[in-house]
Amino acid sequence: MTIWIDADACPRPVREVVVKAARRRQIELVLVANSPQQLPPGPGIRQVVVSSGADMADHYIIDNARCGDLVITADIPLAAGLVERQVTAINPRGEIYDKSNVGERLATRNLMDELRGAGLAGRSGPKPYSDRDKQTFANALDRLLARL
Repeated sequence: MTIWIDADACPRPVREVVVKAARRRQIELVLVANSPQQLPPGPGIRQVVVSSGADMADHYIIDNARCGDLVITADIPLAAGLVERQVTAINPRGEIYDKSNVGERLATRNLMDELRGAGLAGRSGPKPYSDRDKQTFANALDRLLARL
């Protein structure tokens, strides 16, 4: 098993939680991003820096993640592609993407994107990441790793 992080937009607290969990369980951790990330020293953790460009990190993860791996991402199209390939995905707020919810999440995301493009919806972005979000994520990650 490998844990993958779509690292460009991943909150620092999530990375910290995942690093601790990967070390505790001795699971390989790979951070994929368009720019170098700060990594704690130690074995089992590596980063892949992909060329800049739209969705390059996503394409790398899709091409390299395998069934039985876990991917942390807030990118719903990436999560949909992973679920289609039977790769488990979870977002930084602890929501596990699966066949029962990823289609609806993708449709909602696409609708909101169209509404924003037409000027019919605001561009507020996600709410700030909180300590409660971190705890929810950590709990969901622990349950997921125990299951996988």
